[in-house]
Amino acid sequence: MPNSFGKIVSIQGQVVEVEFSHEQPNIHDILILEDDPLIKLEVSISSAHSSFYCLSLGTTEKLFRGMKVTNTEEPILVPVGAEVLGRVIDIFGNPLDGQGAIKAQAQIALYGKSLSFGEVLQHKEILETGIKVIDIFSPIVRGGKIGIFGGAGVGKTLLLTEIIHNVVTLKKEKNVSVFAGVGERVREGQELYQTLKEKEVLNSVALILGTMGENPATRFLTGFTGVALAEYFRDNLKQDVLFFIDNVFRFAQAGNELSVLINTLPSEDGYQATLASEMATFHERLISNKQNSISAIEAIYLPNDDILDQGVQAIFPYLDSIIILSRSIYQEGFLPAVDLFLSTSSILNPEIVGEQHSRVVLATQSLLKRYVALDRIVSLVGESELSNQDRIIYQRAKKIRNYMTQSFFVAEKQTGRKGVYASRETTVRDVNAILEGQYDNVSDDKFMFIASLADIKQGTS
Repeated sequence: MPNSFGKIVSIQGQVVEVEFSHEQPNIHDILILEDDPLIKLEVSISSAHSSFYCLSLGTTEKLFRGMKVTNTEEPILVPVGAEVLGRVIDIFGNPLDGQGAIKAQAQIALYGKSLSFGEVLQHKEILETGIKVIDIFSPIVRGGKIGIFGGAGVGKTLLLTEIIHNVVTLKKEKNVSVFAGVGERVREGQELYQTLKEKEVLNSVALILGTMGENPATRFLTGFTGVALAEYFRDNLKQDVLFFIDNVFRFAQAGNELSVLINTLPSEDGYQATLASEMATFHERLISNKQNSISAIEAIYLPNDDILDQGVQAIFPYLDSIIILSRSIYQEGFLPAVDLFLSTSSILNPEIVGEQHSRVVLATQSLLKRYVALDRIVSLVGESELSNQDRIIYQRAKKIRNYMTQSFFVAEKQTGRKGVYASRETTVRDVNAILEGQYDNVSDDKFMFIASLADIKQGTS
């Protein structure tokens, strides 16, 4: 169609400006190069009356001003269905695992519509991870969202991979999983692929990768590709979905890189003015309907360990539970390096987690706050100067902190310790026993890296 042609007028990095003299494209339409249909551009935003900024979804080396492009009048279509399970793909559905082409029976647009208010349902069933510190302080509800926050090298990916191992591999629940690797290392994607393959659960997982070596347009769209797959499994295959993304900050960062090239005015902290709407578009599609759920587990990088960074703060409103990883705790040898004061969940109420769990968490948080004040005194004058009551509080808090350490299955080769799975019921019961003083006569070092208090009884018998 002659009216669907345009020409390139400028190129800045991955952003290509295209002018249309006749029929104008819709946002998200895919443009192809007249001389090379394999080179694709996605219409992003209007730049002038008849010009549009487009995202180049590949290399820009062959592009130059004056080249003609054709509007396909379709958005990006990604293959969906059971055929993508067990496979590693990019944003177009091209295989990255060397296993041949994906012969999917259906394709869907990358950008779907959110469910209407009447279709959304909040589930109240706890999704147990087998990780003590998560299940007691930041439990995940089926259909909810949990964020794992941390700086570089404190264990975000390790913790996310352990959750995948415990929920997908050990429990082998009757659901499907989608993993979106946004801006992370190729090595980490390869290791996850091999782990899932060795545990024989790869056939229930779809992996979409847009690694840090990819251009910002590809990294930005990788998150939406994962969401589109999750929605299809929820709505068309009628299955519960576990959605994993590593990591969301790189998604926000990719959007920022693109906004700089489009010359939009920045907002807070230099981020794109559209940051909030981009996070809303992404997260508000990860929701549950009355039949099936999407449970999202997200890793979020903290630049310079700054949790107040605006790119990080934009994610908080959409999370039900948060896990904060601390560098100082990591350096002390406590793994996972979770900050017990900052990590919490909005579902910690008796109606969802039960009366005992809710009561134990409140009592533990009160004890740990008292521990912080006492620790300052101990660092100055020593523990012997505390009163008997304060000494008991101090020791119990240390035991609970040590008890929250855990050996991971996915780190067995690095630590030499066998991984353990701890049920939520056992964890709540054990912490309650420590609070009640049943283990006051046991030294705090005995609580490190145990599965439950039963390990202490076996070791002392």
